[in-house]
This record gives sequence, C-alpha cells and structure tokens, in this order.
Amino acid sequence: MRGMTNNSPDNSSNNSAAPASPSNTNPGSPSPLRPRVLSIAGTDPTGGAGAQADLKSIMAAGGYGMSVITALVAQNTQGVREIHTPPLDFLRAQLDSVFDDVTVDAVKIGMLGNTETIQTVREYLQNHQVTTVLDPVAVASSGDRLLTANAEDALRDFAASSSVVTPNLPELALLTKTELATSEQQAVDIAAKWAQETDTTVIVKLGHLAGLEAGNIAVSPAGKTHKVSSPRVETKNTHGTGCSLSSALATRLGAGDSLEDALDWSTKWLNEAIANADRLLVGRGHGPVDHSVRLF
Repeated sequence: MRGMTNNSPDNSSNNSAAPASPSNTNPGSPSPLRPRVLSIAGTDPTGGAGAQADLKSIMAAGGYGMSVITALVAQNTQGVREIHTPPLDFLRAQLDSVFDDVTVDAVKIGMLGNTETIQTVREYLQNHQVTTVLDPVAVASSGDRLLTANAEDALRDFAASSSVVTPNLPELALLTKTELATSEQQAVDIAAKWAQETDTTVIVKLGHLAGLEAGNIAVSPAGKTHKVSSPRVETKNTHGTGCSLSSALATRLGAGDSLEDALDWSTKWLNEAIANADRLLVGRGHGPVDHSVRLF
C-alpha cells in the first residue's frame, strides 16, 4: 500500500498530463492512456469538495477517475447538515467492484469519518500494492467536524502506513499530537520528525499561516524537503482545496511523476484554480475552486 512508482516521469512544463506506464500492468500489455485513480471519500452535493471534487481534479490532472463512497454528506458552501454512513459491507462491495475489474494506479483517500471505516479501508488496501495519498480529513472548511473524536488514533495509524499524507496545519497537529504550528519552519520540523518515525512522506500545506506564501513543502522520511511556492490568493472561495490537491497529486504520481514533479504540477494548478474561483459564482458561503481552469 505504501510504495510509490516512478515509471514514466513527465518533466515537461506544459499543462497536459503524460500517459501512465504503471508497474502493475502485465509485461507486454499496452500502457493505459491515463492513470486510473480511485477516490475513496465522502460526498458534496454542491460539487466543491469530497468525491465530486476528487473526480474533477483527477480529470484535470490527466487521469481516469473512479469513486468509492465512504459517507453521504448533506453539505453545501455554508456547512454540513447531515452525514449518513453506509454499511461497511457495502463499502467493501464498492471496493471489490473496482479492484476485481480495474488495475488501479493510485488511490486518494479523503473523508473516512469513524474508526470502523478507517480500519475497513486500511485492511482492504493492505492487500493491494498501490500508491496511496491520504488527505486526513478531520474538519470541513466550514468548521464542521468530519471525524469522530474516538477515531483519531485509527487515523494516525492509517496515515503512518500511507505513501503520502497531505494534512493542513490543524490536521498535522492532530496526527502528531503537537501544538498548532505558527511558522513554516515549525511546521516543517514537526512534519520531519513524524515522517522519520513513520517512514511516510508528509506534504506541509502553508495556507493556514499568515503572509503571502501559500505553497506546499514535501518532507521525506530522510528529512529531505522540496518546496513549491505559491502566492496567496485573496478569496473566501477555497472550499475543497485539500481534496483537490491530494487528488491531483495522486494522479500525477499514478502517471509516473516523481514526488517533486507531482507536487510542482498540483500546487501550480491549484493556485490557478483558486485564482479563478470567484468567477464561478457557486453558493453563498465558501465556494469551490475552478477545477476546469486549464480546460477553457
């Protein structure tokens, strides 16, 4: 579940995604046109976050998106109203329906919600050697909690077995049981210690800090860092940015990019999507980003 492949890196600077050449394709078989990326996440009826945002991001990054639903969330740009969690047997049936039929090049994991769902997804993916990018969703951008308090330890364990983890700063504090980082260096130091302890790559997201910098920093288990700067965009419309970044990152990794190239692509694309968010005019609260910014 942990390993990342680097089969066919795309080092070009254009906006198109390179065809994938996944390691789990049989020798001699044709390479797929696009990386096949599975989103395991909750829903957002207004399309800005969750599985809906994942699928848009996967397509924008050049992948073929698939979706397994962990929770049905009645939410919009103003907040979460209600959450319905389907039975675990149905979750397993969804996973079986994908993995029994399709070669999966990468998996993005979002909202899991409770301990039982976390354990089910973790145990299932342990039987599949596939790159996993975990967005450790705990609280929605509206402030609504999306993870039960008693599931925090299970989420920490799952994060430690994932290929890449993409926490925002409050989520980084939750995973590491530390205080909320208030500076870039403090966040990197916390991430580096936890990455070394768990042998997991951490993406430090700087958007919650004050200042003009809103980029991302990859921190490897060996302590190596790779920073992608991104200028802060003054907008309230950032609903689903965590979902979108992790899905794009998983897609580029599934396409064979190195972690550094995948983070470069995903960070710059997301900055463009945020910069164009106000033009969408979706909702009266914290609206979505423009996932299709490079398509039109």
